[in-house]
Parts: sequence; structure tokens; C-alpha cells
Amino acid sequence: MEQSVVVERSAQVAPEPVPEQGKPAGFQPHRFEAPTLGLVERSIMAVSLIFGLLTLPLSIWTMFRQVKEYERAVIFRFGRIVHEKPKGPGIFFLWPNVDSIVVVDLRTVSFDIPPQEILTKDSVSVCVDGAVYYRVVCPTSSVTRVTNAEAATQLLAQTTLRNTLGTMNLAELLSDRVAISHNMETSLDEATDPWGIKVERVEIKDVKLPHQLQRAMAAEAEAAREARAKVIAAEGEMNASRALKEASLIIAESPSALQLRYLQTLNSIAAERNSTIIFPLPIDMMQGFMKREPVPKVQ
Repeated sequence: MEQSVVVERSAQVAPEPVPEQGKPAGFQPHRFEAPTLGLVERSIMAVSLIFGLLTLPLSIWTMFRQVKEYERAVIFRFGRIVHEKPKGPGIFFLWPNVDSIVVVDLRTVSFDIPPQEILTKDSVSVCVDGAVYYRVVCPTSSVTRVTNAEAATQLLAQTTLRNTLGTMNLAELLSDRVAISHNMETSLDEATDPWGIKVERVEIKDVKLPHQLQRAMAAEAEAAREARAKVIAAEGEMNASRALKEASLIIAESPSALQLRYLQTLNSIAAERNSTIIFPLPIDMMQGFMKREPVPKVQ
């Protein structure tokens, strides 16, 4: 009997793509397909090259372009992208009257979010503004997938600010600005990822409250401070009364201490500039007269 042999094929697992340096982990670069030139396009390129050579002293300024270190150039030839990787920095060759370029700045760009009237979750109208910092990580996607990357990012930041703050209470808005900035940064980064834009930072600059609400919050804070002041004063009176009680017990045990306290009081009164000073007579000096027995009458 023939024995059948079963061959198991191990599944080939494709390795996960490793993100390039300076690009987010979930970023998907622009899919490039090499253009195929037809006979007409090749003829036009030949004619443009001949024309450029005939007018070489003048056309040399259009045949070579230079981009700076922080710039990249996306080259279009007959309306199609020529190279998957943008050109730059440095000097590169262009076919005259055939190639066109779009220069993209890779530096970090910042813009202000205009003040937005937002209704919070607890029905309080506030005016909030902020600032966003972003940079382009894929020049090709920023040119081919969106008309104006900067304007689109600004509009998206305004709507994201409204959507994020509309789900929060006023207390959370005033106390958790760091968490709000982090949530907005995450939302903006996910939305602008197909455009080749990396949002680096989002900051909430100012939160303006209505005047009536400001007065109410100020009155509430003042009442809280007054309540704390009364509690502190009551605690001080209680501590002072305990100290006076202990002092009275000590003075009661020593009559001489009471006399010293009396003399100290007279000294403090004499130090003041009063026109009339009344010295109270000590009670101890009157005890002899109060305890004196009456003299019997002689009949």
C-alpha cells in the first residue's frame, strides 16, 4: 500500500513595517507608481531638451533648481510624480518646460486657534483659544492628498477643540488643561496622518468666562475664605481661653503672682499718655477693714 505523505506548509508571516525616523508608527506613505511615458511625451521631452540646449545661456536657470536643508521638492512630469522620494536638499536637474515642482517646508509650523464660543456639558458658555504645533513628515502626501495642508489643519483644529470641550464640565475645563491638550493632540494627529502631517503639540492658551459667572465664582471664593477665617479665629479664641484658664490656676496658687500682675498692669497704664489715671485699690488691702469687728457700745 502506498503511503500518502502530507506536507504542511508553514504560513509566511510578513514582517511588520518599521516606521522611518521622524515619522509616526501608524503613518502610511504615499503609494508611488513609476510613470510610463508614451511616444508623444518622449517627443515633447526631446524637443524641450533641444530647445534648452539652443537657448543654453538663458535656460540654464530653469534647468537646475536648488532647495535648502529644511525643504523638499516634489517633482511632477506631465502631471505625474517622477520620484517616490522628494528631491533635496541641494541642486537637481529639471527638464525645461516639462517638469514642475512644489517645494515643501519640513520645519515645525505653529498657528493660533481663534477664540471659539463653546457650550460645555453643564450648559456654560465659554470662549477658548489655543495653539497648535505641527510639521510635515511626508511631502508627497501633503501635496497630493490635500489641497492646502495648513488651512485644512487649522480648520480641523477648530472643530476638534469644539468637539473635545463640548463633552466636558466647566470644572474639568479649568483644572484638566493638560489632559485636554493631550486628547486634542491625539485626535488631530490621527486625522492628519493621511496628509503626511505630524501634530507635535497642542496648548490651551486662555479660557474666558462670562462676567456674571466670574462675579459668582469670586463671591463663592470670598465666602469660602471668610468661612476659613472664622474657623481660624474660633480656634484661636479656644486656644486663648485654655491658656487663660491655665494662667488663672497658676495665679490662684500664688497670691504674690497676682500682685506682680497688678503692678505690671499699672506700669503699662502709666506708659500711655493719659491725663487722668485711676488706680484701683487692691482687694487684699480692704480685707482688713471688711473683717474688722464692730466696737461694743458702753452703756
